[in-house]
Amino acid sequence: MSTKHLTHLEAIQKIKELSENAKICMFCTELETIPIHSRPMTLQETDKEGNLWFISSEASNKNFEIKEDRRVQLFFMNNGEAQYLSIYGKASVYKDKKTIQEKWSSMANAWFDGKEDPNVSIIRVEPRETYYWDTKVGKLVSLFSFVASAITGIKTNNADGVEGNAIP
Repeated sequence: MSTKHLTHLEAIQKIKELSENAKICMFCTELETIPIHSRPMTLQETDKEGNLWFISSEASNKNFEIKEDRRVQLFFMNNGEAQYLSIYGKASVYKDKKTIQEKWSSMANAWFDGKEDPNVSIIRVEPRETYYWDTKVGKLVSLFSFVASAITGIKTNNADGVEGNAIP
């Protein structure tokens, strides 16, 4: 696997691609607590600045934890394509109607009584440090490469993959 560190527009594009392909992440708060508080969250979008947006309940522990400490860690995994993304960033909670209107998804109706529900809040995560792994050729081709290496005894360089920092 080769290393390629990305900056600004290239990094934002990679963050957007990998996060939106995976769609669901493990959203971690209280990073100094063991075990780390983690829960699955569905990504609404990754915007053109590389910020990640989520819909959440204002009454959730997650929102309370963010108000106490804005540092969060997100782990995205698109196993089918062997794509992975780790994002450390600062989270902010929004309650204003404009932001809720912009970020609302009809899927959120499963948890809320529409976008007018007083418990609706929006979380924005601004990435500070990210790291990605992307095989480019997908899981199946990578698996064949590893199997061939195991059978022949010839070490694979897994040249079809790339990893590195993505700094927006």
